[in-house]
Amino acid sequence: MPTAVQVSRTGGPEVLELAEIEPGPPGAGELLVELAAAGVNYIDTYQRQGIYPIDLPFVLGSEGAGTVVETGEGVTEFAPGDRVTWQGVLGSYAQRAVVPASATVKVPDGVSDEIAAATMLQGMTAHYLVRSTYEVKAGDDILVHAAAGGVGLLLVQLAKARGARVLCTVSTDEKAELARGAGADHVIRYDREDFAAVTRELTNGEGVAVVYDGVGKSTIDGSLASLKIRGTLALFGAASGPVPPIDPQRLNSGGSLFLTRPTLAHYLRTREELDWRAGELFAAVRDGSLNVRIGGRYPLADARKAHEDLQGRRTTGKLLLIP
Repeated sequence: MPTAVQVSRTGGPEVLELAEIEPGPPGAGELLVELAAAGVNYIDTYQRQGIYPIDLPFVLGSEGAGTVVETGEGVTEFAPGDRVTWQGVLGSYAQRAVVPASATVKVPDGVSDEIAAATMLQGMTAHYLVRSTYEVKAGDDILVHAAAGGVGLLLVQLAKARGARVLCTVSTDEKAELARGAGADHVIRYDREDFAAVTRELTNGEGVAVVYDGVGKSTIDGSLASLKIRGTLALFGAASGPVPPIDPQRLNSGGSLFLTRPTLAHYLRTREELDWRAGELFAAVRDGSLNVRIGGRYPLADARKAHEDLQGRRTTGKLLLIP
């Protein structure tokens, strides 16, 4: 029987258990997939802890890639043997999973299953941030936090491809080298420097057009202080903890600032949008303009260690579970 990583009670990484779970046949509009890789994401830790409540027990994981084994009734765009990938489908930490065809895209030739699984959630997050939340333009100064993380490395590359000057923050020398390798123009060690002051200095006191902040509580004040007049703060995560309430008057005094808390689901509301974002990302992977760094591979049985490493900020790039 196939194995999967199940959560029977919420809590720390120790609650992750390997279990034998048969996903069953695909229903109408669904695919049964043999997974080659599953992505590990910060949202998984929130679900595991119960911050985002889910009925217990459940199989963790929302992103994966593999080969179609069987199609359900009414599925015409996929067939057994197709390589496919998805995000936003709970139950992906598994050897086999049933996924909706509507959330799935084919993996093109020239892209491996592992790269596909590493690209979907974080890649499309980076894509909507630079293409839709704040559309980065040539000549923009921008600031990316946690630039050596999975989303951060992709944000740097996508923003550079659009002609931006990219400032970023990291916490170690190793991560600084990774950020520079991705194209960052200025790397700030936020553990040693006041990143808002350095950002102001690098922009001649003006500030940046946008801050992409997936860190949250520990960076929010500096992020607001780093913005130019009418700048945008895109707060897309809370790795350091949830952000306290913000008085709207603070946005006024900061320079008529814009604050948004986007989420990927609201930027994938149609099949056309899903295909557009995935298509642009995979095209960039295939032509070599986007490098997706896989920072760690773990067997399903080591899902606990993957979570410990992720939350301990000991990782760079994307973490994968390999069934």
